[in-house]
Amino acid sequence: MNRTLITSRAIKGCLAAVLLACGPAQSTELLNSSYDVARELFAALNPGFIAQWHQEHPDDPLTIKQSHAGSSKQALAILQGLKADVVTYNQVTDVQILHDRGNLIPADWQTRLPNNSSPFYSTMAFLVRKGNPKQIHDWNDLVRNDVKLVFPNPKTSGNGRYTYLAAWGATSLADGGDRQRTHDWMRKFIANVEVFDTGGRGATTTFAERGQGDVLISFESEVNNIRNQYGADKYDVIVPKVNILAEFPVAWVDKNVEKNGTQNAAQEYLRYLYSPAAQKTIAGFYYRVNNPAIMAADKSQFPEVRLFKVEDRFGGWQQAMKTHFDDGGELDQLIAAGHQ
Repeated sequence: MNRTLITSRAIKGCLAAVLLACGPAQSTELLNSSYDVARELFAALNPGFIAQWHQEHPDDPLTIKQSHAGSSKQALAILQGLKADVVTYNQVTDVQILHDRGNLIPADWQTRLPNNSSPFYSTMAFLVRKGNPKQIHDWNDLVRNDVKLVFPNPKTSGNGRYTYLAAWGATSLADGGDRQRTHDWMRKFIANVEVFDTGGRGATTTFAERGQGDVLISFESEVNNIRNQYGADKYDVIVPKVNILAEFPVAWVDKNVEKNGTQNAAQEYLRYLYSPAAQKTIAGFYYRVNNPAIMAADKSQFPEVRLFKVEDRFGGWQQAMKTHFDDGGELDQLIAAGHQ
């Protein structure tokens, strides 16, 4: 009996030692650094990927945390030490800066996933009060003296930069490339801005909850979701016929995933965004996708538009940033002119 008891205790002791050595079950945590108005989108997308991950990795529980703000502020936070595993932004330069200023990702990051690492795209749209009391139909209506605009500050928000470049590009095309006429039009456009919020969600609050401005300019996806959230009986959506292609680039942050041990999960997470299930969810939030079948099924919610690229109208993002958004650039000059 004593010998049996000793043996039993020895076995239990060995098992306890093995379990202690093994430690707790493995688990993975991802941090997704994203743009300001993407909260609801990723709240809808994340459970699908977590379920897929659990099926493929039953012994590795996954948690996904989100961080949201203006995309430029988000990129700066990573450069300052935020250990985000993936970025899902609304402008190429806010991803590119992670290479240029931090060497956190490789120079060829856009080649690692389809469509220049952009799983979905959008364009700009106007949200107006129900019945469109100011009769806003296109860009030209935004420079009238009786119209006040709300959109994010292009200095801090990719959303705001797309709005600015969409307005400039559409007007330049209408003016036949006459730079002086375009500049004069943009001066009136900027002068009509009632509020420059730091990000898209702040602009939404200003327009929908505080009642400021006649027109909110934001991504097509955002203005449609605002209308649905605050009441389709309160707002109308207008999508200008000539508009900008707004890509939404994604990347895993190489230096961070190496340190965090999350490279596999981060890469699978971003690839999941291209899956039919994820693309259907994304289109449900009024983002455009490169899946023809899904776009055909949702054709009624996406008006036909003529989209131009930043590369074609502004020489690429690097040149656009230097010309328009750097200190002393076109935007600063237009703001100064509007105060004269």
